[in-house]
Amino acid sequence: MKATGVVRRIDDLGRIVVPKEIRKTLRIREGDPLEIFTDKEGEIILKKYSPIGELNEFATQYAETLAKTTGHIACITDKDTIIAVSGAPKKEYLEKSISSELEKLMQDKVIWTSKEKTEKKMPVLLTDSEAEEKYTSQVIYPIIAEGDTIGTVMLLSKEPSIKMNDVEMKVVQSAAGFLGKQMEE
Repeated sequence: MKATGVVRRIDDLGRIVVPKEIRKTLRIREGDPLEIFTDKEGEIILKKYSPIGELNEFATQYAETLAKTTGHIACITDKDTIIAVSGAPKKEYLEKSISSELEKLMQDKVIWTSKEKTEKKMPVLLTDSEAEEKYTSQVIYPIIAEGDTIGTVMLLSKEPSIKMNDVEMKVVQSAAGFLGKQMEE
């Protein structure tokens, strides 16, 4: 655990303020749910809660199935990170922060597709400034549960001859719909 040197008092309602700098660094926004843990030493640990993270193992299996079925890179994200990947090196994608552009796309509940090499590409990772050259084709669909976007399902290709079509769009739409329904149950 990393010490910050910041000390806060608990108010009469049991609340504590998480400093703005820490919220910014950890990408915690107003209204974001936090999970509370305690350990044996009596420490309280706050962790950003990811509802889709509860389906982590299931999401991994789903990504593997999508990648095998389509032959493309399959990624499933929560609102901040990639939680499952198949068809590409895990160390390149897994648990990496998503780009602010992808975050905005999610927030706006936009379906993204780039079918042709000439179309604009969506940066996927926070450090993905070279997305234009990296991906030749993408399909990104938001996962919506109870009206809120909780993540995305993506198919990505780096192969120059690959073009996504309506089949890939329907596959990603089905996956996102299914994962959203799982979260509602």
